[in-house]
Amino acid sequence: MFARGETIAQLMERLAPKHFAVEGDKIGLQVGSLRREVKRVLVTLDVNPAVVAEAASLGAELIVAHHPVIYRPLAHLQTDTPAGALAAELIRRDIAVYVSHTNLDTAEGGLNDWMAEALGLEGRDVLEEVHTDKLYKLAVYVPRTHAEAVRDAMFRAGGGWIGNYSHCSFNVEGIGTFMPREGSAPYIGKPGKLESAEETRIEIVVSDSARKAVVQAMLKAHPYEEVAYDLYGVDLKGRSFGLGRVGKLPAAMPLDAFAELVKERLDMPFVRVVGDGARQVRKVAVLGGSGRSYIKRAAFMGADVLVTGDIDFHSAQDAEASGLAIVDPGHYAEKIMRPKTAAWLRERLAEKGYGTEVFASEVHTDPFRLK
Repeated sequence: MFARGETIAQLMERLAPKHFAVEGDKIGLQVGSLRREVKRVLVTLDVNPAVVAEAASLGAELIVAHHPVIYRPLAHLQTDTPAGALAAELIRRDIAVYVSHTNLDTAEGGLNDWMAEALGLEGRDVLEEVHTDKLYKLAVYVPRTHAEAVRDAMFRAGGGWIGNYSHCSFNVEGIGTFMPREGSAPYIGKPGKLESAEETRIEIVVSDSARKAVVQAMLKAHPYEEVAYDLYGVDLKGRSFGLGRVGKLPAAMPLDAFAELVKERLDMPFVRVVGDGARQVRKVAVLGGSGRSYIKRAAFMGADVLVTGDIDFHSAQDAEASGLAIVDPGHYAEKIMRPKTAAWLRERLAEKGYGTEVFASEVHTDPFRLK
């Protein structure tokens, strides 16, 4: 049994929800259709003719990419232009392209976390907030005999988190009354007779991202035909999600030694360094892709060094003047997403019993080379 394209897209949106993307980012299905069975998936950083040829040689029906294949608005689709020729080749070969870009950057357990983990950063925070998970209070009335089962079901689905504490709930015992009407099939009592039952009111905090799953889990575990529950927003700040990460190395080290570590751990041929190589660094900000716009933010967060790509001359001068060191491994350091995303998808598909194969692209798409 193979997964359909829609299933794979749903799994990717579980890893990197669409609402995590920066406003205006081009994400989701960009070419082709997801309404088909997919036997093979190719995960890539970029989509270019060599990657399309690789996908075709594998027999892949779907490419999952990080960088959008259509990024700038297309005024036309002329096949004698690079963009038009690429789109035409994808369509001719019937290969769909699904893009997970800044939402994968932002996601917990996504690209920036993968980069931070590779560098050994501990106690990580978000560098630049993009999305805050709205919080809700869920209160449900359950017969006392089923209170533990319903509570556990909601916890397993992701409810009951307050900060770094899980399984949080408040429970009040009371008496519920109800009269089953004709045509009902009550768990307790008989139609036409006023009934009372010993019940527990369970209250938990639920994040917006977990709300649907928690409510579904609660309803499935609840014995009543009609479940009495309340769900309302609360004026409290939930978890923050955003671009980049800020964390600490296990121990301080000279900037030049850290630069060597970045080059080795991110598997890059070289890095560019701004700052005194003998300077000790420990607090590190990391942001995949192009991060020159986040120099002030990294300095504000107290980082000793920012690891990011595409730093220009004047931005490097600004960082140096502000006392922030920079290690620039290049934009292509984001290639870490290929094996990581492929492994994540492979595991989720296997859990669901699908035989769909997932491959990490082996095509080198970095346009730069050293001379």
